[in-house]
Amino acid sequence: AADAVTHDWTSFLGPTHNGESTETRLSRTLPPPLVWELPTGSGYASPAIHGDRLVYLHRVGEEEIVECLHPETGGTHWRLRYPSAYRDRYGYNNGPRSSPVIDVPGGRVYTIGAEGRVHAMELETGRVVWRSDLRSAYSVRQDFFGISSTPLIEGGVLIVNVGAPGGPTVAALDLETGDEIWRAGDEWGASYASPVPAVVHGERRVFVFAGGESRPPSGGLMSIDPTNGRVDFAFPWRSRTYESVNAACPVVFDDKVFITASYRAGGALVEVRPDFTHDVAWTTRDFALHFNTPIHRDGYLYGFDGRNMGDSSLACIDAATGEVAWREVPQWRERFTIDGREYEQILGTARGSLLAADGQFLALGELGHLLWLDLTPDGYTEISRGWLFAARESWSLPVLSRGLLYVTQNARDLLTGAGPRLLCYDLRA
Repeated sequence: AADAVTHDWTSFLGPTHNGESTETRLSRTLPPPLVWELPTGSGYASPAIHGDRLVYLHRVGEEEIVECLHPETGGTHWRLRYPSAYRDRYGYNNGPRSSPVIDVPGGRVYTIGAEGRVHAMELETGRVVWRSDLRSAYSVRQDFFGISSTPLIEGGVLIVNVGAPGGPTVAALDLETGDEIWRAGDEWGASYASPVPAVVHGERRVFVFAGGESRPPSGGLMSIDPTNGRVDFAFPWRSRTYESVNAACPVVFDDKVFITASYRAGGALVEVRPDFTHDVAWTTRDFALHFNTPIHRDGYLYGFDGRNMGDSSLACIDAATGEVAWREVPQWRERFTIDGREYEQILGTARGSLLAADGQFLALGELGHLLWLDLTPDGYTEISRGWLFAARESWSLPVLSRGLLYVTQNARDLLTGAGPRLLCYDLRA
């Protein structure tokens, strides 16, 4: 609609770094019309969008590819290829995990591959301005799942959760040259969560939920002054399980930061004092998100709790107390056809991802279902539902820009046989 509010989506979790979109006038009809699709390789990245440029990072064969497309047509502007030999230790795909991030004033886009290869490119042309390799620059190891944290552009630097052995945990790189500007922390490895910026007590801060592979497991929340790298505090929060991850991003509201992890860690609400020390308001074992970031709205947190498909649920907790307001398992009977035979099975969202938009919530289920949900402290209501594709590992957060929704299908469609794709859907009312 002509009076709809729209925006770019230049970084993971969107323009406000919290999974909330300010777009309005969105259609509730699902599945929405397909605008275009692009066959892709492997990976779990989400695209970044500015103007007539969409940047996506994936892997084909033994190369990672930075793909720049027109967001409305899927037409190619440019692409950059470079070698990648990453191999996943646990049998997941070998593609990149970190999403591109666009610096609008500088006209650049930055990417980090699964092995830690950093590229700074001109958004218009794809020309490489500088490149770096975190393995050689910081002795970064593969750890469990490779480099997964999306970098953050804040205060004229690129903030990276590098997790170098012996430090730094976080490094700020010059946007123009890639040179290190400051470093912070020396105890914790790199997590799979991305740095989040916020204004707290009138000052800019960056919150990093760190922690990689170590014995014993270590990690937690760091509050960092982005102008100089000074660490205000480091609050330990990590599962005692060796093979565990900190992967959901910090959620910042008012002067509070919520962090959450699976593997019996649970969640914690950290209050930042005016002098930038901290208190712990509460902790809970009842809201433990594996890798998707919860969303805060009007004093409540919403998200898909649970480590595995079989124990996942959609839950709402009171942000003031940590008490569970409600917990449901969204499920339904789905009919489908395979080789001419009809089947009926109970399916659900499992470990879904949430995106807040137009007063309600979009949820992408783990098997490719898209739902409009109305979530309140009293419960959830399904507004509409559509099955986009029948593919596992639908773990990448959808992207919403100018009424178009971008969804990545990360595995082969179990019903049609279609391979991984980047899909663009029209949500304009």
